[in-house]
Amino acid sequence: MTTDILTNPAHEIVDVKTTDCCVVGGGPAGTVLALLLARQGVSVTLLEAHKDFDRDFRGDTIHPSVMEIMEELGLSDRLLQLPHTKMRQIQIKTPQDTVTLADFSHLKTRYPYITMLPQVKFLEFITQEAQKYPTFHLVMGANVQELIEEEGVIKGIRYRGGGGWHEIRAILTVGADGRHSRLRQLGNFTATETSPPMDVLWFRLPRQPEDGEGGMGRFTLGHLIAMLDRGDEWQMAYVIPKGGYQKLRATGLEALKKSIVEIVPELENRIHHLQDWSQVAFLSVESNLVKRWYRPGLLLIGDAAHIMSPVGGVGINYAIQDAVVAANVLTKPLQNHHVKLSDLAKVQRRRELPTRIIQGFQTFVQKRVLAPVLAADSTFQPPALLRLPILRDLPARLIALGVFPVHVH
Repeated sequence: MTTDILTNPAHEIVDVKTTDCCVVGGGPAGTVLALLLARQGVSVTLLEAHKDFDRDFRGDTIHPSVMEIMEELGLSDRLLQLPHTKMRQIQIKTPQDTVTLADFSHLKTRYPYITMLPQVKFLEFITQEAQKYPTFHLVMGANVQELIEEEGVIKGIRYRGGGGWHEIRAILTVGADGRHSRLRQLGNFTATETSPPMDVLWFRLPRQPEDGEGGMGRFTLGHLIAMLDRGDEWQMAYVIPKGGYQKLRATGLEALKKSIVEIVPELENRIHHLQDWSQVAFLSVESNLVKRWYRPGLLLIGDAAHIMSPVGGVGINYAIQDAVVAANVLTKPLQNHHVKLSDLAKVQRRRELPTRIIQGFQTFVQKRVLAPVLAADSTFQPPALLRLPILRDLPARLIALGVFPVHVH
């Protein structure tokens, strides 16, 4: 398919630049891929639509699998010098019981915990490291609008920013631009959708020393709150039935605050910090998998290829594992200035099965753990499977390390 956006753009182009690989999206997948390619002397241009990396309520979890990747790059010690907290267990508490969903301390790794680090700090750290390599180029405020396609092959992109339209010609273009991927839309990719039974409201409340640390979930009949330790504050996820946001909003903020305190009574002395709906971010929970992650000259990774449910907070880590596999597979083809369709297919082939397995695990948790709570039609008891010793480490391994180990070549 050839379109009129190719050789005769309808816009005045300020400049045209060339690169081996154009990565669209400055999230975890895009920044790590750009760093890995730049380390190997591949010319890579990273485009980020915003003018900084600071976005509210982005995932802040760096799992052991990613810490091991950072260690292989010689970056783990410096990364852990940034202010962070450690989550060693994930527990769920009901009025009747407490169950440990995942205990990371049993894992055979140097990093038997989830590192809670603001994503903005992680992205700044990775891009600062990438800027040490002369083949790395970062463009902030680059709003990608068009794909350049010639004879059925994607040859780059056009973006708006910096006073006009710009064109980047590339051997390979990678869409790492998240769950609302512009490149997925422009490339006419199709995805298989699932329907998670929930949506999430995110907000923050002060954390006090006596609160404990790590991560926990609080369950009562019809309600669920997840709490993530961010040092001096809790990042709270108030889980609601799918499609229930407008009804909740109509009941008013005071009703929400009352519900929060009923679920977590110790928050009563600080719930007054939640004063306006502007402090509450709504996340429509989705989960999908693009059927084919690539076209000639174009590859999708991370949330652009597979949107994850927030269950287990694994989205960042699977996105980074995508980036590592992509770099392992594509570095030599890019160095040789020729990327075959089979190279792109190999990336999907190595990453699709782990993605399907973790999405299946998330679906199990949503249906067997979360849906009964939100249904509020019976006294909730965690599934007996979670109590079996033989399965004790399975959730921890899936959440912390993924299905198959991924290493930097």
